[in-house]
Amino acid sequence: MASKDYYSLLGVNRNASEKEIKQAFRRLARKHHPDVNPGDKAAEEKFKEISQAYEVLSDKEKRKKYDQFGDQWQYADQFARAGGGQPPPFTDADIAGMFGGGARSYHFGAEGLDSLFDELLRGSRAGTYTSRAPRRGQDIEQQVEVALEEAFGGTSRLLSLRAEEPCATCGGSGRIQNVACSICRGRGIISRVKRLEVKIPAGVKTGSRVRVAGKGGQGQGGGARGDLYLAIKVKPHHLFERRGDDLHVSVDVGLTTAVLGGEIQVPTLKGKLALKIPPETQNGRTFRLAGQGMPHLGKAPRGDLKARVNVVLPSKLSPEEKELFKKLSQVRPG
Repeated sequence: MASKDYYSLLGVNRNASEKEIKQAFRRLARKHHPDVNPGDKAAEEKFKEISQAYEVLSDKEKRKKYDQFGDQWQYADQFARAGGGQPPPFTDADIAGMFGGGARSYHFGAEGLDSLFDELLRGSRAGTYTSRAPRRGQDIEQQVEVALEEAFGGTSRLLSLRAEEPCATCGGSGRIQNVACSICRGRGIISRVKRLEVKIPAGVKTGSRVRVAGKGGQGQGGGARGDLYLAIKVKPHHLFERRGDDLHVSVDVGLTTAVLGGEIQVPTLKGKLALKIPPETQNGRTFRLAGQGMPHLGKAPRGDLKARVNVVLPSKLSPEEKELFKKLSQVRPG
């Protein structure tokens, strides 16, 4: 594995102050951050490199070890115990211990040491040497308010959700060369606001929970994402009252129409329908319009529309009309 000069990566000299190192990192991070360069693998790799460099050079102890041992600074304590402060030769036992107590054996010549560090680095990035078991992400619940008309025909919403995603810098492992990632702080995931369009099916009611699979919290260790649940609330309507999947509405009927019969227009959520009123219809009578109510959630049939008659008495009668009512009262007293 080629040696990397952390100072050169950040564009500072070896005597740079903490402030200069921080300023250099911020400048390069703004330029190469994955959010600024979506889909640009080269920029993503560059951002990982400068993050790794900053992680080491911004820490006094790590920087001191790096200045002495370079890329092998993580093993400084081992080198010191081996004596002389220089990298000791690796043995088969040392190598087996690094890979889980001898589960695999490796034999390296002098030219094979870089291959060992390559595998160690790959394992760190992929989480090979962690004991984290796959864990499913958390479910998320979002409140959504819809109008009755939207519940009748179905609708959609564009939501802004705070969701967790794998950290692009460390690949979701939480570490860069055995050092906690500075972007996700070792968690392997980051939180960000995402916009998501969701569909709300026809027939929902207050209390309905609509499941959007795989749009919840990010899983860990390779686990599946959780689900998003939409908690529905249907706003009250100025005209219709909903009872289950039936709709109830009050319709005004003139006195002469109620007495002699006739035809009126009844409002529905799809427009107006003609309804025949039989003679001598009493105030409060309810007529059923089959299939004109709310759709059943997930089913084809619809509820009914129930129209309740409200007989409207005439007002501001003319002298002629009053005379007619007097004659009627003589024929039908009371």
